[in-house]
Amino acid sequence: METNNYQGALQHPLGSGFSATSTATEVIKGIDLKGKIAIVTGGNAGIGLETTKVLATAGATVIVPARDIEKAKKNLEGIPNVEIEAMDLAKPETIHAFAEKFLATGRPLHILINNAGIMWVPLQRDSRGFESQLSTNYFGQFQLVAKLWPALKNAKGARVVNVSSLGHHMAAFNFDDPNFEQREYQTLLGYGQSKTASNLFALELDNRAKAHQVRAYSLHPGSIAGTELARDADIELFKQMGFFDENGNIRPEILASLKTIPQGAATSVWVATSPLLNHIGGVYCEDADIAELLSDDTSIQTNAKLHQSGVMDYSLDESSAKRLWELTEKMTGIEFKLTRS
Repeated sequence: METNNYQGALQHPLGSGFSATSTATEVIKGIDLKGKIAIVTGGNAGIGLETTKVLATAGATVIVPARDIEKAKKNLEGIPNVEIEAMDLAKPETIHAFAEKFLATGRPLHILINNAGIMWVPLQRDSRGFESQLSTNYFGQFQLVAKLWPALKNAKGARVVNVSSLGHHMAAFNFDDPNFEQREYQTLLGYGQSKTASNLFALELDNRAKAHQVRAYSLHPGSIAGTELARDADIELFKQMGFFDENGNIRPEILASLKTIPQGAATSVWVATSPLLNHIGGVYCEDADIAELLSDDTSIQTNAKLHQSGVMDYSLDESSAKRLWELTEKMTGIEFKLTRS
């Protein structure tokens, strides 16, 4: 029996009973989170806000690190069991400060949902020179998990959930030039490789952390109407992806496939709480179930294949996952050995 998901060995739908139209409230029905501590990055907007609401309603204490504290306070007003803290995933010093403050409370961490991210932005770099989508969508995740590791380990049963994207189909991780220093910048490729990196991180983290009762997952929430994620995107990008026609109108089949925010949060909540995953980790999920494995000769870069789902095999490759972990430690200066108490 396989004990890890390298090469997609465990990528087989479980028959969860849920679907693309299931909501976060539906998938958590009957699950009691009283006494559990959760952190949801980006938990004050879009599917992150819905995720926060549902986890808190089920009894969890939810900490929401946010860039804009006042906006977070406004959006989270009236939701019970919520704490708001300052953090910006593109600024490593704020990640360190947030994690240190949480660790100082002595509380365990049962659920960490890496939900925050950016998408399709022009070329920007963080203070280290890292391309912004890779910095926010992946390096920030890695640093946050590494810094919070003692609390995850002390939970004696924790889950790390990386909100990835079908966009990982657009690019494997480029080990030769991850920060677009030698090649022309293309925002879709930057986004795609950042999400592939998030998948590889969950894969390797799960294999290394399961001995400490910490499991890790990645997921595609679906294409969702009403979020702020693509606020910086030019309409030409949507045309390039095949979402809009040449006149700038959203294609009817795309419109019909869009999820509501409660439906978009469902997979995050299911992955974070479902008993069906108690003994399975490192998998990529969608529509509140484990996704199908795809080979690398398939791609959403052609209009004919825009509507496919599933996870690309290159984002579950063992050698790539291990290589990325080592590269990340070297680039960020963060040694993540999973041995700290």
